Amino acid sequence: MGHVEIPDTDLSGPVGLRGAPRPRTAASRNRTAALEQLWRAPTAQRDPAGRPPARRKRTPGPALAALTDLLGLAGPAWLLLGAGDQPRPVAAAAVAGLLWAGLRGVRGRYTDRPGTGPGGALGPVGDWLVLIGLLAVLHTAAGSPVDPATAVVAVTPGLLIATAVAGLRRWQRSGRRGHRVRRVLLVGEASAVGRAAELLNSGTDHDYRLVAAIPVGPARLELDGVQMPGRLASCPADDDVTTVLGGVYAHAADLVLVAPGPQLTGDRLRRLGWGLHDGGVALSVVSELSGVTAERVRPATAAGLTLLHIAPPLRGGPQAALKGVLDRTGALFGLLALTPLLLAVALSVRLSSRGPVFHRQVRQGQHNRPFTMWKFRTMVADAENLKARLVASNEADGPLFKMRGDPRVTPVGRLLRRTSIDELPQLVNVLLGQMSLVGPRPPLPEEASRYDEREHRRLAVKPGLTGLWQVSGRSDLTWQETVSLDLWYVDNWSVAADLGLLARTVRAVADGRGAY
Repeated sequence: MGHVEIPDTDLSGPVGLRGAPRPRTAASRNRTAALEQLWRAPTAQRDPAGRPPARRKRTPGPALAALTDLLGLAGPAWLLLGAGDQPRPVAAAAVAGLLWAGLRGVRGRYTDRPGTGPGGALGPVGDWLVLIGLLAVLHTAAGSPVDPATAVVAVTPGLLIATAVAGLRRWQRSGRRGHRVRRVLLVGEASAVGRAAELLNSGTDHDYRLVAAIPVGPARLELDGVQMPGRLASCPADDDVTTVLGGVYAHAADLVLVAPGPQLTGDRLRRLGWGLHDGGVALSVVSELSGVTAERVRPATAAGLTLLHIAPPLRGGPQAALKGVLDRTGALFGLLALTPLLLAVALSVRLSSRGPVFHRQVRQGQHNRPFTMWKFRTMVADAENLKARLVASNEADGPLFKMRGDPRVTPVGRLLRRTSIDELPQLVNVLLGQMSLVGPRPPLPEEASRYDEREHRRLAVKPGLTGLWQVSGRSDLTWQETVSLDLWYVDNWSVAADLGLLARTVRAVADGRGAY
């Protein structure tokens, strides 16, 4: 299937489709003609009807989707602002509607673009939180007379309408097979294919389903649950395209994902692309730029080369300034709104066990600068002195110390840890500018002293009250998983991503997994 026999084979071993030997082109045969025959007439059948894969139906244009969002928020907002006797309800509703539509357009809501990373978008909820932040900044800067509480209520119907529309679009996509989920055939050297397959199979925040893999070269490849319909030789061969197309048709794949390497690059990859595109099959190439969001990558061409320009991580500018404003504003409002809860927790800590209400601890902040971090005390008063006795029971790898059922934790402290309420006093650290609402967790000095160069990069931004670690498993994560998440955040953070992570934190805290 998908293999053309050409005489004069001089390679032994299981290569080619279904393990068939890789043929060599006879010296007297025209190589170009043979390749054209292979590309244009593969022996494998696309489907019983012999028809190419159906093209996607066009979805309503971005302009219509944007207009729906604009009217869906501005209309109810105008009515609610007017009913609340707010000044200039038409102008206020129009501004909010335009901001809403523009924001969702910038975040790619009117395209079929998938999420871009661990901090992937939350859809309408994340967008709505960003809108609230933008309106708060605009309200403060312009001195708007509109009541903030009324404004929040007025824009809430826009969120409900956008959520309903998004649900309808997902339902429509799920009813059209192949519209969202891409059936992927992975091609590359065994090591690269193994890494890519592991990442594709472990992630659930993408629309790619691995259905088969074709390794390049003789190296052994074992993937659980993934079939291997063939194998490419170490060197370019006339049956490269036929082998890959045969695997595509046999497994109904609609995307070939190539992991380049020394045996599959340059001219060979270009010729494989010609054959796949002539066969109506999409081609994507795995990049070695791990941990870089698509928004930071800009393709360009120069002198026949394909270039990928990588934007530097955000370290200053308007977004950093806005993050600082939102941090301090959020911390101030949080402390004011949570005052009754904070007083009740302080009283319960004081009465439940001997010792101070707060636990103060030196941590390393941005650029490895030390600061004093505040928490509600969740352990017995002499917990630090007892730590040396428990080192052998440490359940965490790396420089961290974590232990399920830690005997130093008080009963009240166990409840506070599960709900993360013990972290709330760190809002004071955020208000003082020592921490951010979102960021990596601040390490202890002895932990930071053991960091290597890669781990030390976690300290390039302010530590956070919450972050990717909080919404991804907390203490259940390995040290390397924690570092990878923190490094992704350090290089790819944005105000929009921060607001999305704050929304996801609410769900993570309610779930309570990994909190001990």
